[in-house]
Amino acid sequence: MGEAGEKETSGASLCRRCGALDRAAPAPPARCAHCTAPRPVWHRELTGLSIAHIDCDAFYAAIEKRDNPSLQDQPVIIGGGRRGVVSTACYIARTYGIHSAQPMFKALKACPDAVVIRPDMDKYAAVGLQIRRLMGELTPLVEPLSIDEAFLDLTGTERLHGQPAAKSLWALQQRIEQDIGVTVSVGLSHNKFLAKVASDLEKPRGFCLIGAAETKAFLAPQPIALIWGVGRAMQSKLARDGLHTIGQLQRLSPRDLANRYGELGLRLAHLAQGEDMRPVKTDRQRKSVSAETTFQEDLSSLDDLKAELWRLAEKLSRRTKTVGNAGSTVTLKLKTTDFKIRTRSLSLPRPIFLSDELYANGVKLLEPEVDGTAFRLLGLGLSSLGPLASAQPGDLFADTGGERASALDAAVDRIRDRYGIEAIGKGRGLRRGRP
Repeated sequence: MGEAGEKETSGASLCRRCGALDRAAPAPPARCAHCTAPRPVWHRELTGLSIAHIDCDAFYAAIEKRDNPSLQDQPVIIGGGRRGVVSTACYIARTYGIHSAQPMFKALKACPDAVVIRPDMDKYAAVGLQIRRLMGELTPLVEPLSIDEAFLDLTGTERLHGQPAAKSLWALQQRIEQDIGVTVSVGLSHNKFLAKVASDLEKPRGFCLIGAAETKAFLAPQPIALIWGVGRAMQSKLARDGLHTIGQLQRLSPRDLANRYGELGLRLAHLAQGEDMRPVKTDRQRKSVSAETTFQEDLSSLDDLKAELWRLAEKLSRRTKTVGNAGSTVTLKLKTTDFKIRTRSLSLPRPIFLSDELYANGVKLLEPEVDGTAFRLLGLGLSSLGPLASAQPGDLFADTGGERASALDAAVDRIRDRYGIEAIGKGRGLRRGRP
């Protein structure tokens, strides 16, 4: 970004290959003066922008390719069986039209030779935490959005690192690829909305900037769908009113948009102008942790469903401990064969996180739903989260066999951390129908 529709003035350039920074580049250079790499990043505001969005490229698939180099040139899909959905598709698979949330049978029809791998969320979360620690070395102002993306505010860090935010982000991008083995795309701008837009412009390995001076001109021809949070229903409503581009929103007053679309209209008015006053928040709290599975065959018996529930309880327990949370609301999710969803929740007097407790409360929610209906999906979630320490030992052990239950969970976790998730399991998880 940076050249469109404006008289060129002096800017700065950054080489994507060697990291050489030229603070006084009068125009976009054809090649780096230090290593001759083509087309360094050039921008008039390169040394002044400090709000970033970092997004991992096809994260789950990238980790699997890192761990199995034979997959490098293969179309890889992370997802469930033929009845599940695509969690992530690598960039090779995307050339076949495969995308996240697509039904697996459609993805395999588009690319029958794709390598399908079931997601290993514990492994992905661990890699996400490694990346987040590297982000934290640049700035304490890191706001995670998920395990593979985050906002960073590098305002005032130039004195600390001896270089502008752009070069610090370039160095971080290189370090993530070299040390962790996955790639990320970087968006750098003057607010969160535009930083997130920029990170998606040149994936994978993108490094894009949107400056304040060019904001309105850049946004004007873009579709309204580019605005974060405008879903299909709202897009259709706006289209019926003749509004398709952000430029059309820019020409309407905030009052007009608020009168038409209420609070959302006012939000559209500000974002269409590139205005976003939200700070990068480090105290963004996770609202829930969950795990779910789509069955290869429909299940209707209590024994079969309880066996699957136990596996989910173990998985959910590991995830809650990984993120350092316990929770006091357990939620069960069931999807019938006609895709109707049932959710049932139970509020507890104290937070929990152990697999036995998650399973026991999940069973309480499951048993009334087993009425002969066949189900294709089962999920278990934990919300009303607090720190792991909030599950007070005196209460925690009262109903689960005391410290022995906690010690057993911890021992199982250690073995799985070392030898893999399938290395050990409790008896009720070994065979369906034997809870």
